[in-house]
Amino acid sequence: MEYPKELFVKDCVFLVDEKVYEPAEDTFLLAENLKVKEKEVVLDMGTGCGILAVLAAKKAKKVVATDINPYAIKCAKKNAKMNGVEEKIEFRLGDLFQPIRPNETFSLILFNAPYLPSEPYEERSWIGRAWAGGPSGRKVIDDFINNAPEFLTVDGRILIVQSSLSDIDKTLERFDETGLKARVIAEAKFPFEKIALIEAKHASRLSS
Repeated sequence: MEYPKELFVKDCVFLVDEKVYEPAEDTFLLAENLKVKEKEVVLDMGTGCGILAVLAAKKAKKVVATDINPYAIKCAKKNAKMNGVEEKIEFRLGDLFQPIRPNETFSLILFNAPYLPSEPYEERSWIGRAWAGGPSGRKVIDDFINNAPEFLTVDGRILIVQSSLSDIDKTLERFDETGLKARVIAEAKFPFEKIALIEAKHASRLSS
């Protein structure tokens, strides 16, 4: 199978299938601010072509990479093998936390969420499902926030990317309602929107 696109990120090479979300400013914002410790167990939700999973696996003890798109899982597996980290990444097909076992916890959860306001028809393609977040752009984000604390270790953290078009302040509020404290730690500004990287931790760990 031929892959039409090739990217280079932090000395790693990635191939991108035409049915898989092509990494853009949101992916790169997260990648630039990704700091992983050697013993960490990482969940890369919505892995796409696997950039964040591969970068995390360079240091992490283990990475679980999930995606709802079967073409993404296949593409990410190939990229993990190309970059020599396939033994440290477990790939699972499924939507949000569905493929995660009830007793599993992670010290770092990564999610480049579908965050753009969209119409129902825009979710019919695999590419569309990677960015379409429903009428307000918050459908997937809110589902994620509601369930994420259950899978986060006491000293763990969440990194999620979203656009100002889907209400960044609302995300901070929703995390607070779940018992986590969140803040914007990086952002990229564009003419019609701002992309924010949000970090969420248990309240007692926010300053760490």
